[in-house]
Amino acid sequence: MQFIIGCDNAAVSLKELIAAHLLKKGFEVQDVGCFSSDDATAYPLVAQSVCERIIASGFQKRGVLICGTGIGMAMTANKFKGIRAAVCHDAYSAERSVLSNDCNVLCMGARVIGSELAKKIVDEWVGLQFDPNGRSGPKVREIMNIEGANLK
Repeated sequence: MQFIIGCDNAAVSLKELIAAHLLKKGFEVQDVGCFSSDDATAYPLVAQSVCERIIASGFQKRGVLICGTGIGMAMTANKFKGIRAAVCHDAYSAERSVLSNDCNVLCMGARVIGSELAKKIVDEWVGLQFDPNGRSGPKVREIMNIEGANLK
């Protein structure tokens, strides 16, 4: 599994920790920044970079976006067709984001959760696979239908 990770300047330390955590587990990680707490790049531009790379991969890659709360990253990411981003601040949310909603971008808030919880959430999220033929398959297809009608 391959991941693209990005953050704003509020979350550089947590992004680096999560990237290292994923690498240690044997995953490929592409880091698109920010690389410094002095970097003033706006979080929507980082989210855009991650989402465009996921789309370019044919949705073979998944994304991790981290900002102060995770909310702005999720709001931006969900503006891209085919992206289903969720803010997760506990393992259960991470589980349900995948199993119920086929989430392909995990968003977290560096000002909301600590590093150990963030690693646990990532571990939960990467360890799951959505079943398109399961109970949630029709619901995700409805999300995609609504998206197709509204995102041109």
